[in-house]
Amino acid sequence: MTTLPAIRPYRPEDRPALEDICVRTAHHGKDSRPHYTDPGVFPATFAAPYVHLEPELAFVLDDGQGPAVGYILGTADTPRFAEAFRTTWLPLVAERYPQPPEPPRTPDEAIAHLLHHPERMVAPELAAYPAHLHIDLLPDSQGRGHGRRLMRTFVQALQDRGVPAVHLAMATANTPARAFYDRMGFREIDVPGDGSVTYLGRATKELDRL
Repeated sequence: MTTLPAIRPYRPEDRPALEDICVRTAHHGKDSRPHYTDPGVFPATFAAPYVHLEPELAFVLDDGQGPAVGYILGTADTPRFAEAFRTTWLPLVAERYPQPPEPPRTPDEAIAHLLHHPERMVAPELAAYPAHLHIDLLPDSQGRGHGRRLMRTFVQALQDRGVPAVHLAMATANTPARAFYDRMGFREIDVPGDGSVTYLGRATKELDRL
């Protein structure tokens, strides 16, 4: 009997799969391993802190055949999360990924720089979008409607908590991801920067496009 893929809440035993998915999708949506000496810096920055600090807002795509093949996670309150990231999460990983020099010299150091500066998540232009998210699926699970289902699950969870809007930050070079977010009803937010990162946001009450 074939088991259909299902969205379910994150479980602690999903953590290895979650970290693997993050590594395999971190380089503009593609595998980061050929480009980084220790790509574990990606889940340490963009995945593991969320399931450590706010596991109730983490959901996985379970295909019924083994480990999770996709996830969505985030926070309902970005300023509070950034503070907890620094005080609670960063001490757990700083020894493995020490603070790099300024400016960073390598791709690994560039991500470690983000790890050591969680305040980067907080900007005045994002105040109207207090929640933020990260979503990743392995290539074989993309293009089948699973991303939409994950997004709807997460946005519904935010709506249930009374959170009015959510944002995300994406690599501007990841054009397939941008097309997906456009279909999900996200619109660009003007946040000053060098153009390498694009910020997108949407209200949580408008679920008709999800």
